[in-house]
Amino acid sequence: MAQKKKSMPAKTAKKKPRPLALEHSKTEPDEHDYPAALDYLTLVQSLETAETAVERLKTADLTHRKAKDLLRASRLETLPPTNVHVMADLAKVKAGKSLSPVLLLRGVLESDVPLTIADGYHRICASYWLDENADIPCRLVAAAAATRTAPSRRANSCKDARA
Repeated sequence: MAQKKKSMPAKTAKKKPRPLALEHSKTEPDEHDYPAALDYLTLVQSLETAETAVERLKTADLTHRKAKDLLRASRLETLPPTNVHVMADLAKVKAGKSLSPVLLLRGVLESDVPLTIADGYHRICASYWLDENADIPCRLVAAAAATRTAPSRRANSCKDARA
């Protein structure tokens, strides 16, 4: 009697994470992104330097960078998908709405100065959770040299400041 061959289950293709398609990204920042960038930058720079940076961001060319690289260069942790602002951006994409480009000041590796996310941290994190290799639209400008000094990372920096 001939034995019946056991049928092998069909191989199923593994589903890849849904990429943040460019159709979910705007090519121009929202108008409120620039005042938000200025608000943040004035916490780490003088008002004059921050205003100059924002004006340069307004005219900078659009570029694309991967979400994982933006987070690495900024040295910021990825916010969880449960963060209220990240959830809101994830919901926008799921609803077919577009996210605006992020606004960035280039870091300086030689001086140990990380990339500054002037506006768009939550959008980067949301994009990361959709696809860490997603190309995120960015406006990227060099930071003013005089204001881009790396903070001291020495343990006794407070002691040195009093001296």
